[in-house]
Amino acid sequence: MTDYINNNNKLDFIAKELQAREKNNYLRQLNPIYPNSTVTVIKNDKTLINFSSNDYLGLSKHPKIIAASHDYLNQYGTGSTASRLVTGTYDIHDKLEQKLAKICNKEAALLFNTGFQANTTIIPTLVNQKSLVLCDRLVHNSILQGIFLSKAQWKRYQHNDLEHLDILLKKAVSQGYNRILIVTETVFSMEGDRSDVDALIQLSQQYNTLLYLDDAHAFGIMGEKGMGLTAHKSGIDISLGTFGKALGSFGAFVTTSKLIRDYLINCCPGFIYTTALPPAVIGSIDAALDIIPNLDKEREYLCRQIDYVRNKLINLGYQVLNSNSPIIPVIIGHEEKALELSKYLENNGILATAIRPPTVPKNTARIRLVLSSKHQQKHIDYLISLLQKYHES
Repeated sequence: MTDYINNNNKLDFIAKELQAREKNNYLRQLNPIYPNSTVTVIKNDKTLINFSSNDYLGLSKHPKIIAASHDYLNQYGTGSTASRLVTGTYDIHDKLEQKLAKICNKEAALLFNTGFQANTTIIPTLVNQKSLVLCDRLVHNSILQGIFLSKAQWKRYQHNDLEHLDILLKKAVSQGYNRILIVTETVFSMEGDRSDVDALIQLSQQYNTLLYLDDAHAFGIMGEKGMGLTAHKSGIDISLGTFGKALGSFGAFVTTSKLIRDYLINCCPGFIYTTALPPAVIGSIDAALDIIPNLDKEREYLCRQIDYVRNKLINLGYQVLNSNSPIIPVIIGHEEKALELSKYLENNGILATAIRPPTVPKNTARIRLVLSSKHQQKHIDYLISLLQKYHES
């Protein structure tokens, strides 16, 4: 065995993987940008209109949010300096969790550092190898990673097909699982379409399952006062929201019952063994939560632009799926063609990233357009004119 190791490059597997990805147009690279406004960036000394950011309301540059971040930074310092169960729970963490629970009309809330961290560590805390997880076929990778770590048995129902989910539940209830968890997204990050939250709640109650909904892409722009599609609804055991999208900041949270909150504080490794969110981030979140409820006009404008762009692209012959959110996937199919279109747009002043497998299924490479309330009509019409020229050529 020693001779075998010495005679072979231990990093061959890495080189081979990267070569294979490059050959198949899957290779990814980091491309630094400078965000010089809410909807424009500078890349390679060129100003581009950004149609790839999740900053749906342009709050990352909001002066009141920046000022609040500065205030918290000056008062509390640069870091929380410890995990929450040691000395990392400042009064501002506790107050923010109470505020989140109140505005979402839930018993309790708990902060996490990222949505990925929350999904990958909460799911294994809820289920084990004697459990069953049922998830939508197109759920985010973080949910899949959480399922894998849990060692639970799992099955996927067809995308947004709750009749299929019902069939799986009927079979599952008599098979001796210690618990069943239904987990999905409310707004799908790559498709832009929505789950039927009320129907999911009804199925969960009918079959006495746990229900976990990832509300990351709805929080801030959908539901009553922008509080997401799960706020003010009973029957959801855990709802995940994030601050790095519509709130323009960073971090995540769950709303849940006091019982489950206590359980996560004691048993969820992703919460227990990580340093708490820094004060400047807490300040930005707190300020954003004061602003979000008053942005109905911005959300209405965004909804109109979603319909406008979808209809324009459909009329041009593009496939845009059933998106009814700011995420509008333009399905191209082949990876090389998606990269080609992304490059064409960039050469003409538009940043619109190509999304390729394995992030999305094979033969569904796409341009994932993302709209912001800060996009002006001229920005949107320019994007459409470029897509029209490209399609005609």
